[in-house]
Amino acid sequence: MGTIDRRRFIGAVGAAGGLGVVAGLPEAASAHGSAGRRPGKGRFELIEATVAGIHEAYRRGQLTCRELVRQYLDRIAAYDKRGPALRSVITVNPRALEIADELDRRYRRSGRLTGPLHGIPVILKDNFDTVDMPTTGGNLAMRESRPSRDAFTVAKMRAAGAIILAKSNLQEFARGGNSVSSLGGQVLNPYDLSRTPGGSSGGTGAAIAANFGVLGTGSDTGQSIRSPASANSLVGVRPTRGLVSRAGVIPNSLTQDEIGPITRTVEDAARLLDVMVGFDPADPITAFGVGRTPRSYLDRLDKNALRGARIGAIKNLYGTEERHQQVNRVMAKVAATMRAKGATVVEFDLPAYTELAGAVATSQWEARTMMDRYFDSLPPTAPVQTFEQLVASHTAVPDVQASLEAELAVEDGLNNPTYKDRTLNRDKLRQAVAAKMAELDLDAILYPLQKVLVAEVGTAQLERNGTLSNGTGFPGVCFPGGFSAPTPTAPLGVPVGAELLGRDYSEPLLLALAYAYEQAAHPRKAPASTPPLR
Repeated sequence: MGTIDRRRFIGAVGAAGGLGVVAGLPEAASAHGSAGRRPGKGRFELIEATVAGIHEAYRRGQLTCRELVRQYLDRIAAYDKRGPALRSVITVNPRALEIADELDRRYRRSGRLTGPLHGIPVILKDNFDTVDMPTTGGNLAMRESRPSRDAFTVAKMRAAGAIILAKSNLQEFARGGNSVSSLGGQVLNPYDLSRTPGGSSGGTGAAIAANFGVLGTGSDTGQSIRSPASANSLVGVRPTRGLVSRAGVIPNSLTQDEIGPITRTVEDAARLLDVMVGFDPADPITAFGVGRTPRSYLDRLDKNALRGARIGAIKNLYGTEERHQQVNRVMAKVAATMRAKGATVVEFDLPAYTELAGAVATSQWEARTMMDRYFDSLPPTAPVQTFEQLVASHTAVPDVQASLEAELAVEDGLNNPTYKDRTLNRDKLRQAVAAKMAELDLDAILYPLQKVLVAEVGTAQLERNGTLSNGTGFPGVCFPGGFSAPTPTAPLGVPVGAELLGRDYSEPLLLALAYAYEQAAHPRKAPASTPPLR
């Protein structure tokens, strides 16, 4: 479907109030409505479903795992390559229904959920290793690359009862922010089909926003969890360095890489983070997280958490030109709501960010070492055996190919003087942020993840603020702030994400503050381009 057709499609859906029927849906999609109704046992609504709501439906006998998985598969079939053609999914798990059936059998036998994510469909960014599906990084040469084991966090999700439903499209090898790959093509933003979904985890972002699954994962070297969260009215968590193992995820950087949840609600982000955290000998940095995790990240969630909080707004992370005004208007409303709920919002400048933000990235000097380690972990049957072989295949999209070639050209990057300077700059920025928070007695810092609306397809992804977290190692939680004004291509407007940053291991507080805002403002809306199936 071309650009003109996509605009007609979204305009027609918007005019119908998001409840229209897309012509040409496959029979399987048409046969299973979003309600999942069982006569005499109530009604389950799929759209915007949460973990808690699904588990309650299981307990009440309103839903089975098979029914839930079937409905999500139908939505993927209807909307991912057809209709709005989001291109958010690379691989659907061929065993998803079989796994659902087994979970249903266990539940019938025991009457108990098998774990905190029992029967919850999860969409993984396709750089997370899965033993039962290829892990491609979005690359044509890697389309049949099958790791010998699950990523550490994937194994934990399965043990918690999750169903790995699909692997999502991404900016190829997570090198960039527009979510385009040689294997999956360009992911589209379900709120505005003329725009990207952010990146690099844009496939997960678009899929979770469009209700193709319940929970999603992303990786974040620059802002690649939080950019899709911002662009798709979602919650994205970049955790403290050392909280979550990165083992089994195709890497970019030893220093900057983190992985975390992408979800529709703060509560579900907390639930997934509960499962993902933990010490992993294969990623020794996680030793620093031992003893720093709560019993559950759900425990601090409180609609009154903003009362008495002191939140700093960094003025030099906000734009001042006309192109920034739609984002600024949303952020002003976020701050006003926080004040109304009892928070003190303090505006300040952080000159150190302006001075250092462009000189803290270390990934180019670390990438070759990290990629070589990843390829060493693959079985001898893998179609690509070395980073050099990958680059020589010339299969990546042009921008990514250029990045990979530049990374391969760096020899002994960890001993490069520029790399060492940048490592020192990271410490300088980290200290400057911590000192300002102490000086102003701040609990968290607030800013827009992106100063402008997410980029249109084919244009650069500009003016993102993710460096404040990736350049310091401090955690960042991005959450829906609101929407820009509606347009013909964006009937609800374009989502704008707000971000809160805090000190090391302050995820419980950041999630609590984001939750309080969410409960006060109810900012999220489901996209009009992917309405319920009827």
